[in-house]
Amino acid sequence: MNTQSNIEDRLWDYIDGSVSAEEKSVVEQLIATQEAWRVQYHALLELHQLVDQSLELEQPSMRFSQNVMESIARYQIAPATKTYIDKKIIYGIGIFFFFLIAGVFIYSLSQVSWASPAGVSGSIIDRYMSTKIDWSRFFNNGWTTVFMLVNTVLGLVLLDMYLGKKKKQARNI
Repeated sequence: MNTQSNIEDRLWDYIDGSVSAEEKSVVEQLIATQEAWRVQYHALLELHQLVDQSLELEQPSMRFSQNVMESIARYQIAPATKTYIDKKIIYGIGIFFFFLIAGVFIYSLSQVSWASPAGVSGSIIDRYMSTKIDWSRFFNNGWTTVFMLVNTVLGLVLLDMYLGKKKKQARNI
C-alpha cells in the first residue's frame, strides 16, 4: 500500500492542505514514525518552498499587444471571397448550362410534327434518316445512356483540371 507514488501523492496533498483533519493526523503520525515518509516529506517540502520562493510570474512588456498586432500585420491577410472567386468560371458554368438547356429545347422542338395530326410521325429525322438507319436500336439502350453520362462527367473533370492549371499558372506569374 505504501508505494512511492502513493506516499508522494498523500504527502503533496498534506503539503497543499487539501486533506481532511483525520487524514492530516494519519500523515503526521506516518511522518513521525516511518523513516521513508520523513525523508520523502522533507524532500517534497524543500521542493515546495523552493518553487514558492523562486517562481515569479513574468509580466509582459508594456508594448506586448502592440508588438503582436504589428507582427500579425506583416503577414498577408486573406482577401474577401469576391476577390478570389473568378467570375469568369461562374459565367462559364452558367453559359454551359444555358446551351445545354437550349440544345434540349431545340431538339424537342425539332421532334414535333407541326403539319401532321397527333400520333403521325413526321419529324425531319424520321422522314429522312429512319429509312436508312434504325436509330432507336442505338439510342434507346441503357448502355448508351451510361456511356454518355460517363463522357459528360469525364469532360467536366477535364475542364476542371484545365481551369485549375490555368489558375495555378496565373498565381505563379
